[in-house]
Amino acid sequence: MTSLPSQTPHPPVLHSLPGSSDLIEAVAKFVVKAQNEAIDKRDKFTIALSGGSMPKNLTGLLNRNDVKWDKWEVFLADERVVPLDHPESNFKAIYDELFSKTPVNISQIHALNPDHDAIKKFFPDSSPSAKEIDESEDLQDMLEDVADEYEKKLVNAFAAREAARFPTFDLILLGMGPDGHTGSLFPGHPVSKESERWIAYVYDSPKPPPVRITLTFPVINHAYRVAFIAAGEGKQDTLHQILDSPSGDLPCAKVRPAPPGKVYWFVDDAASGKTQYQKTPFQL
Repeated sequence: MTSLPSQTPHPPVLHSLPGSSDLIEAVAKFVVKAQNEAIDKRDKFTIALSGGSMPKNLTGLLNRNDVKWDKWEVFLADERVVPLDHPESNFKAIYDELFSKTPVNISQIHALNPDHDAIKKFFPDSSPSAKEIDESEDLQDMLEDVADEYEKKLVNAFAAREAARFPTFDLILLGMGPDGHTGSLFPGHPVSKESERWIAYVYDSPKPPPVRITLTFPVINHAYRVAFIAAGEGKQDTLHQILDSPSGDLPCAKVRPAPPGKVYWFVDDAASGKTQYQKTPFQL
């Protein structure tokens, strides 16, 4: 009798690099490896990116000649409900700092609909408070429509080739907040418990701007690869807590893809200074 494959998640793989340039170079090599494997299988590379310092951490891709930009299909791991040209827009950050310097066509990057009524309603200074949104079904319906609209982008990209309940990204790249949040999944927030939706909305983010959409844990944990990138001494305590005491409520610790998926941590030695978790030398 053939035994079923284990559904126990693989333990995280921790790569600690000496400094910033080493980290950026390692991330670039890792992304290209994921890209090549995806293209060999499906002639396409699906990737989701968070904002923050992520574009800077991907600049190692810009001077390589083995990046097949025309095969990339890019989604946002989370996004703020703001105009696409707003300084807080994750789309603006990844486009201005990364993709504008590549042959990637803007149509390959799945952004929010800039003409959606919610962007006009929740931006700029007249934005309703979290309390007002909480008490208004109409406002919540508007945000749910933003999430639904973005979810349909994923459905259109994945449903034609997959029968699975959730999409399977080739790679999701995430950051780690000082409170252990990732994407727009915050500690103790109800959205962290979402088990059905692919995309959820948040209107009371503890970090401004408050109104956002985000990939949910079921989607993140259905990816082939998820990689966190974190650098600096300011990340030491949180990384130590996530890797050495992962039973807590920190969202980053809940990222454990189902096999054959794996989660990787790319950090610098400053960030890994306190963790006792086993480090794996980076090599391809």
